[in-house]
Amino acid sequence: MARRLDPSFTGSTSDVPDPARLVIATLNVRMSTGTWTMKFTRAHPGARVEILNRSAINGDLGVSDYWITGGVPGAWTREIQSYPDVKKVDALAEVGGGSLYRVSDRNPPVVHLYRKLGLPLQFPMRMQAGYIRWEVVSRQDEFRAILAYAREVDPRVEVVSIRNRPLRSHLPMLTETQQALLTRAMSEGYFAVPRGITLTELARRLNRSKSAISESIATIEKKLLESVMGPPEGPA
Repeated sequence: MARRLDPSFTGSTSDVPDPARLVIATLNVRMSTGTWTMKFTRAHPGARVEILNRSAINGDLGVSDYWITGGVPGAWTREIQSYPDVKKVDALAEVGGGSLYRVSDRNPPVVHLYRKLGLPLQFPMRMQAGYIRWEVVSRQDEFRAILAYAREVDPRVEVVSIRNRPLRSHLPMLTETQQALLTRAMSEGYFAVPRGITLTELARRLNRSKSAISESIATIEKKLLESVMGPPEGPA
C-alpha cells in the first residue's frame, strides 16, 4: 500500500536504512508544472506514457524515446511539438497498442539532480494524468536528496514501496518491478527451451509495449550476468 510522506520526514526514520544498505523505492509524484509531459498527460488523462531511456544532447537538452498509448502513429506529434520545452519530435513506429516517439526537450530538474548525485535514472518511468512513477536505487544520503526534491515538486508525494538490502556487489540489484517482470516472464515460459511465449505475446499480456519489455529484460539479464561474472573489463 502506498504511503504518503509526512512533510517533516527527513529520511531519519526506520523506513530508511543505514548508510551501509541500499534503498530501493518506488515514488509516485505529481510532475513539475513546467514540463511538457505534465501538460500532455493532464490534457489526456487516459493516455499512458512510458519514458524508455534518456541521453544527453548538452547541459540543457536531452533526447528520450517515449511510448504513448492511443491514437494512430504520429497522432501526438503536432501537439508535443507545440510545447515550449520541446525542440524536436519524431514519430518512429506503432508498437503494442501505442506509438513510439523520439523527443528532444529541455532536461527537467530531476535529471540535473541525478547528475549531481552521480546516479543513473531507472527506466522505464511511467506517467499518467499528471503523475510520474519512478524507481529509486540509491544510498541513504542520496535518497534523502531525492525525497527533498520530490517534496518540493509535490508535498503529497507517495512512497509506493520501499525496502533495503546490503551493499554487497555479488547480489544483482533488481528493482521490485524488475523482479516482478522476471518472475512473470519465467512463469509464462519466456526463458524455457524451447521458448514457451514470444516477446510480443508477453508484452500483450502485461499490457506493455514490446520495446519496453525487451529493454527491461535486457537490463535484468545484464545485471544477473554481472552478478555472476563481474562487470566487463575495459581495454588494457
